[in-house]
Amino acid sequence: MPARGTEGETVLFLEVLAERKIREAMERGEFANLPGAGKPLRLEDDSMIPEDLRVAYKILRNAGCIPPELEVRKEIITLRDLLRTIEDEEARRDTIRELNYRLLKLGVMGKRMVNLDEFPEYRERILGRMAGRKAG
Repeated sequence: MPARGTEGETVLFLEVLAERKIREAMERGEFANLPGAGKPLRLEDDSMIPEDLRVAYKILRNAGCIPPELEVRKEIITLRDLLRTIEDEEARRDTIRELNYRLLKLGVMGKRMVNLDEFPEYRERILGRMAGRKAG
């Protein structure tokens, strides 16, 4: 029968037990040659994810799934990078069309507006069109 104690004593016991198990594993060399050993941690930027959804998104990401908004954002970034390398005018127009579609899709999917500062190459065009609609 386990010994009864306060919650604080139980937590302390678990911490001591965990430390001992870790130390024993280190002595047996179980942490030697782990994948990524000696490399910097790859921290993920989740600042664009609402705070109340971060844990759920992390679980989905670890399961190999990412939320649709993040998938579209990833596609936008890829298309923007690709656009910088395209010299053929027709291929460039097709890529711009695809990029515009993804930007629109992201705007419709999200509960917040697309941040124009994230897409400076479109900022002036979008603001110009919006100004034209208001005036007309």
